[in-house]
Amino acid sequence: MMISVRLFARARDLAGRDELPVELQDGATVADLRLAINKVCPALEGLLARSRLAVGNDFAEDSTRLSVGENAALIPPVSGG
Repeated sequence: MMISVRLFARARDLAGRDELPVELQDGATVADLRLAINKVCPALEGLLARSRLAVGNDFAEDSTRLSVGENAALIPPVSGG
């Protein structure tokens, strides 16, 4: 199944694009998605461990199962004041 991952802030800068298509097997989890993102775009490796993934409109745990046609977003840590 194909999952489209939106990239924001530093993730977008490192990848050089705002969206990353990732191919996963049926029954994949968010943890599998993290591994696949790293394979497709190794430049995100350091940021992935510190980032959250959202599936649909909610933050997702690594154990969350993904469905065909879902969209995801990689949300890097932010700082500000």
